[in-house]
Amino acid sequence: MIDWNLALTTATKLSRPGPDLSAAEAAEAVAELREGAARSEGPVREFSDLHARSATAPVLVIDRPRWVEANLNTFELLMNPVEARLAAAGKGSSRLGGSISRKVSGAEVGALMSFMSSKVLGQFDPFWTGPDGEGGRLLLVAPNVVEVERKLGVDPHDFRLWVCLHEETHRVQFTAVDWMRGHMTSLIDEFIEATDLDSSAVASMMSDGLGEVVRIVKGDSDASLSEVFQNDRQREIVDRLTGIMSLLEGHADVVMDGVGPEVIPSVAEIRRKFTERRAGASPLDRMLRRLLGVDAKMRQYRDGATFVRHVIDTVGLDGFNQVWAGPDQLPGKAEILDPAAWITRVHG
Repeated sequence: MIDWNLALTTATKLSRPGPDLSAAEAAEAVAELREGAARSEGPVREFSDLHARSATAPVLVIDRPRWVEANLNTFELLMNPVEARLAAAGKGSSRLGGSISRKVSGAEVGALMSFMSSKVLGQFDPFWTGPDGEGGRLLLVAPNVVEVERKLGVDPHDFRLWVCLHEETHRVQFTAVDWMRGHMTSLIDEFIEATDLDSSAVASMMSDGLGEVVRIVKGDSDASLSEVFQNDRQREIVDRLTGIMSLLEGHADVVMDGVGPEVIPSVAEIRRKFTERRAGASPLDRMLRRLLGVDAKMRQYRDGATFVRHVIDTVGLDGFNQVWAGPDQLPGKAEILDPAAWITRVHG
């Protein structure tokens, strides 16, 4: 379906260079991010009361091309079952038509990845599996961190540690909650199984979806491309995944804000300027953010943090940490927006 090599080549060609850095400045940023991740683990575990074995997921400080490469490898891994289903259903194209289609798709994916590669500060990849069987890895994109800290005019040492606190929380979440990775993988497998391979259903989805894309571009819809081209069963699964991601992102924000004042002197200034920067995007940038679901990601931070704070205020940290007891205790998308409903379901 996708020419992954072409996707990587396209993304590499289109990616903008990072900020101007001397060799010494680049080395300092890399070393400080590595140190920040290590420094963050103890305070994050203590504040969250999530106890993970140390260093069970590697930390990589990378540049934009390496971020693209890492994510394309993950996407290819996740897409393999779709390819297998298409082949088993006899939905393959002619050799020439299939080759052209794969290259077009590869170029499109590469263009999207080039845009995203300049936006991401850090990311925990739960689906990566290391040579020794370890699961997950933490990626910190050094040029993006430096670029944002310069644009905001904040203390670079404080900002780098601030980013590490958020991303290290994700590493602790997945290494302490050992069933989370497998649960998310099973939901993605369900999503793939729900993919409708019938040509008439795909044509209908495309026809309906194109009108929604126009509404997104005009600013009349808050949907994203991923939401537009889904069937009803897939939307149900995505709602469950949205609940999980909102929980993880909101929890990371709460932990970051809770730990931050103790270790980051200028944390209040960083949070204020970072929030202002999100709101000050250009019209083109805002449109692309809507299409690619970046705005939805920002809602996950906000809604998830509201859920976490409400639950902790109501039933305490131990009561909140019941979310990690098993998949049945996770909040759904509706419960993220109504934390009292989750409290009633789990705590009576």
